[in-house]
Amino acid sequence: MIDDHPMIIEGYQNTLQFTKKEHQDLLIDIANNCDEALQFINKSVKTEAHYDILFIDISLPPSSDGKMSSGEDIAEYARKILPEAKIVILTMFNESFRIHNIMKNIDPEGFLIKSDLTSSELASAFQAVLYNPPFYSGTVNSYIKKSITSDIVIDDRNRKILHLLSQGIKTKSLASHLNISLSAVEKRKKQLKDIFSVEDGKDETLLQEARNKGFI
Repeated sequence: MIDDHPMIIEGYQNTLQFTKKEHQDLLIDIANNCDEALQFINKSVKTEAHYDILFIDISLPPSSDGKMSSGEDIAEYARKILPEAKIVILTMFNESFRIHNIMKNIDPEGFLIKSDLTSSELASAFQAVLYNPPFYSGTVNSYIKKSITSDIVIDDRNRKILHLLSQGIKTKSLASHLNISLSAVEKRKKQLKDIFSVEDGKDETLLQEARNKGFI
């Protein structure tokens, strides 16, 4: 279990120990940052005592060498060196852009938004991930349903433009965030407005249409 809030991990532990099946014996290691997580993961590979499940919070203090900046990086690393381990992502982030990236880059067996989470849902998620994955919380399921029913396809850079605009970033500042020219940003915004059939040309209308389709 990897989370930088000890009380949250204590709650997770208590829930799983209280609700586990009679034949299940839980041996839990705890990490509070990227460095500790890497130590446990690497040790499990060396000793061949591989983890069955990794619970990973996205918001973690970065590693001391700067190579791992979040739980997302830890999850991607774990996926490579512990391919048999099931990964459960826990996060406060509920923006479509972040959910999309996590699903695309990690494809976790479990994906829980903390604001959705209850003790009973955590217990259900644990058993489902063990025996019948995947298990997604309500917010994640809602995003998946919207993305499946939408016939709109946009690339990752355009998704990021929508995300940044929704965070209040001005058009003139988008270029530096995306490492492209301002004219390229303008072209992409025009493309997005065409895709979402924005007739009045306003960014606010674009964002509303993108929200309606589940892109932000």
